[in-house]
Formats: sequence, C-alpha cells, structure tokens
Amino acid sequence: MKIYTRTGDKGTTSLVGGKRVSKACPRVMAYGDLDELISCLGLIRSNSDIADEPLRRIQIHLMNVSARLASEGECVKLKPLDEDETAFLESEIDRMTAELPQQTAFILPGKPAISSYCHMARTICRRAERSAVLIEDKSLQDEVACAYINRLSDYLFILARYLCYANGGKDDFWLP
Repeated sequence: MKIYTRTGDKGTTSLVGGKRVSKACPRVMAYGDLDELISCLGLIRSNSDIADEPLRRIQIHLMNVSARLASEGECVKLKPLDEDETAFLESEIDRMTAELPQQTAFILPGKPAISSYCHMARTICRRAERSAVLIEDKSLQDEVACAYINRLSDYLFILARYLCYANGGKDDFWLP
C-alpha cells in the first residue's frame, strides 16, 4: 500500500465518514495539533522512565480524542470517550502536587531538559485546546474531548515541575 493518495494535493482532506474539508478547518487543525502533541509526548517518554506508563496511556487516549475530533457528528465505528481518563489526569496531578513544594510565582522553563520538553508539550496542548474550541458544531463527545485537553495541559505543567525535582532541579521562578 502506498503512503500517498494525492487526494489532499489541493488542500482538502477527509474526515471520519468521508466528508471532504479544507485542511485549515478547525477540526483538522485540532487533530493536527493533537498529532504534534502525541509526538512530543513520545519525546518525553523516550527520555524518562518515571512518566513512561502514564504518558503511554495519555497517548492512546489522545488517539481516541483525535479520531473523535476527526469525525463530524456521531460515528458508530468509534467508542465513546471515557470520562474516567480526565479523572485519571486529576488523580495524577493531585499525587504529584502533594510531593512538590508550593509554587510561589510563574515558572520559566529551563533545566533539566525533560522538564522543558513537558513545557513544550503543555504549550502544544494549549494550542490544541484553542483549535478544538473553534469547532462550531461541537458534539457532546467534542465537549468531553475539550475538557480532557484542558486538564491535560494542567497535568503537563505539574509533570514538568515533578520531573524537574525528580532530576535534582528546582523551579526557576519569574519575578517581575
């Protein structure tokens, strides 16, 4: 099977279900941003044993979120998004936060590199959220996806701090 189809050469692509849309439509932008995020999470996984399993779980769920965002309306081929995945993020945030010193100011990404990778992932996640919010005809599943993406950016922020401390670093506070 060839990787190229030539069907997108004029700036369109197919959503799940076959509808052709511009590659600049909000749905395509949102799942494209999530694709970038999934890759960035792979970079973090490849550099940290501490976060490997939770991040793999997140990547798998993000693939499901992407598929949902790539479909317009209900699609029987896709399983409904599991809202327990948002609860999982919240429990991980709470677990890591309990082990961290109090945050007293905004944080500048820096050393160690793994922490900065998490901050990069967080900013990609925020972009994906902004893209998803632009989808005008949101389904209930799209709303579940948006809530998950929002919580994921919080998780990635705390993971950045957690991995910083786990690797002997400390927060680099921005003090105006």
